[in-house]
Amino acid sequence: MRIELERRPRQSSLFAIVSPLLALALTVFFGGIMFAMLGKDPVSALFSFFIEPLLEVWSLHELAVKAAPLILIGVGLSVCYRSNNWNIGAEGQFIVGAIVGSILPITFYEWNSPLLLPMMIVMGAIGGAAYGAIPALLKTRFNTNEILTSLMLVYIAQLFLDWLTRGVWKDPAGYNFPQSRSFVSEAVLPEILSSGRAHLGIIFALIAAVAVWFMMRYTLKGFQVVVLGQSERAGRFAGFSSRKMVWFSMMFSGALAGLAGISEVSGSIGHLQPTISPGYGFTAIIVAFLGRLNPLGIIASGFVLALTYLGGEGAQLSIGVSDKVTRVFQGLLLFFVLSCDTLILYKVRIVFDRARNAATKGA
Repeated sequence: MRIELERRPRQSSLFAIVSPLLALALTVFFGGIMFAMLGKDPVSALFSFFIEPLLEVWSLHELAVKAAPLILIGVGLSVCYRSNNWNIGAEGQFIVGAIVGSILPITFYEWNSPLLLPMMIVMGAIGGAAYGAIPALLKTRFNTNEILTSLMLVYIAQLFLDWLTRGVWKDPAGYNFPQSRSFVSEAVLPEILSSGRAHLGIIFALIAAVAVWFMMRYTLKGFQVVVLGQSERAGRFAGFSSRKMVWFSMMFSGALAGLAGISEVSGSIGHLQPTISPGYGFTAIIVAFLGRLNPLGIIASGFVLALTYLGGEGAQLSIGVSDKVTRVFQGLLLFFVLSCDTLILYKVRIVFDRARNAATKGA
């Protein structure tokens, strides 16, 4: 007996829409079981995790702060994945974008100019795009696997940031703490409202999502992404270059990750430090798939995953659970999203190998 996956002749459009909701419901259900196993009341624990963060104005601002990088990175990754290029290194591109965008406020820390912030944003996007170009070069030139190269580059970026903040960029007046000089006010993203910390990063994310949705739906470049992602051979017949698409998708997603990086540093932190991300680049992979690789769907999924970060922080205080609970919820969500998508495309079939059984009995 063996279990096989048989591709369905037709896919259900209804279940394609319902699949993310089903995955979310299963995550909540099994999350409740997890809380019960930890000795916590599942109902009150889930309330603290998913509902309580939405009841205060300041908490909604924090939700927007955490959703902004997830949406920006997730939108860029959706272009990559729909073109069949698998960028797993958005975390590294996020970090490099933050580093490159911080060159001006750290190196020229006395420079106060209205041009400072726009230049930081542009440099951050360029830094992320340049870091995304490395796995693109390796794939098009040496046929290396972009999954491995982009992932390994993450650890290089993390160690380089650690070296900078503990070494050449460490604040000489920072009492030996491993962080850079604080940014001047002209280098800080302004807050949207005075009632909380939400800054222009969330506006960048929403604009990027709408712009990429328009590109994918109404432009030739979006058509190229879809065609080459579904069939590289068909794309070649149409005159599209798969090599150019590798460069475009990797650099485009890297640019949005770099923009997210400098927005996070400039808007939320105000300086560089050894850790600037709780794993946004990896969580954004879940965001992209939960949003069905649709930029508008990624807006909603970005807020859902931001809620897991915010709820996890609140649950540590209110019910006394570990911060690892957030990772468990995110892992469950990714597992159920991929599982539901698999069952949309394939049906499970149990095969009994009678001929082999008869031969075994005869022997």
